Amino acid sequence: MESEPQILEEVILSLRQDFEIFKEQHLVVNKRYHKSLQTLSGLTSSASAAASRAARSAQLALSATNSAFNAVKEAALHALEPAMQAAANAAWASAESAAESAAAAAESAAVCAAVVAQHAEEISVQAASQSTKAAAAAAAAASQAVSLSRQAALIASAHNPGA
Repeated sequence: MESEPQILEEVILSLRQDFEIFKEQHLVVNKRYHKSLQTLSGLTSSASAAASRAARSAQLALSATNSAFNAVKEAALHALEPAMQAAANAAWASAESAAESAAAAAESAAVCAAVVAQHAEEISVQAASQSTKAAAAAAAAASQAVSLSRQAALIASAHNPGA
């Protein structure tokens, strides 16, 4: 029959073994968690940068739409129907590009928001905020580009009613 000290020693030994196993498992889980956070942080930064690039693209598309709109007005003054129609088409294409850029910025902002929802780390929160601002800027540029495109189409149709 085993004595109480011997039983107590076996229990302590068993607890030590369990603790060592738990400690090893905790270290593995902790390393994986840390790596996941680093990956999410990188993805968030990339999504934020993509939103900023999309916003810049929308601004450039707005600028192209504005140039095309001005070309439509100039062509209308000089009764240059083919040039006017080409410029109106360019304005529309630029406006579509701005809208696509705005959509891309919004998608990037959504990715950042999803990461923040999972892991509210400061860098993710900042990236999500920047992405949201970029998406708003892209949407505003797209809206302006569409408005200019519509105006260009109206001018072109007013000067070329048969088209």
